[in-house]
Amino acid sequence: MIIHSASFVRSSPSINLCPPQEKPEFGFIGRSNVGKSSLINMLTGWSQLARISANPGKTRTINHFLINESWYLVDLPGYGYAKVPLKMRDEWMKSVNEFILKRENLICLFVLIDSRHEPQKSDLAFMEFLGINQIPFARVFTKRDKVSEISFEKICRQYDNEMLEKWESLPETFYTSAVNRKGRDEILNFIEETINKLSNSI
Repeated sequence: MIIHSASFVRSSPSINLCPPQEKPEFGFIGRSNVGKSSLINMLTGWSQLARISANPGKTRTINHFLINESWYLVDLPGYGYAKVPLKMRDEWMKSVNEFILKRENLICLFVLIDSRHEPQKSDLAFMEFLGINQIPFARVFTKRDKVSEISFEKICRQYDNEMLEKWESLPETFYTSAVNRKGRDEILNFIEETINKLSNSI
């Protein structure tokens, strides 16, 4: 897929204020400070499309970006640690969960995982939540350039082993680096193929 255009559409505190469900949506979510904004900017080729911050918890609303005038990239608030009051964080997750469960045009959710760290309970629990509710998702291991090949393979293997204790099979998985653009073509091609399959099934 070639990105011809990418524009910010709307920032919504709740599902009721999101754009009409007229186009396919692909959501991006992960623990705070997982590198979500950097990944979104790398995928779209627009360096300032999503705001990058050193402070975890910067994304606090459901942010829609229109790509190629045909589908939405949705930047969702992160889960886990953030330098905000617990009540505020709970409100974020309530609106995010409602979006995930009720948004009928959400085609796939990309769950971002920091490849520098061993399996996190919050990541595993969130993916289990998606599985229980039959929400299509893919794993995206970020910051691939920050770890050695041996450490990276170890982390991925640990995640696989943890998930296969409860899952019959593993979800689609991507490995990315915003620095060297690794994984960009794979994710965009996956989105394009998914949209084409959806169009052919209608």
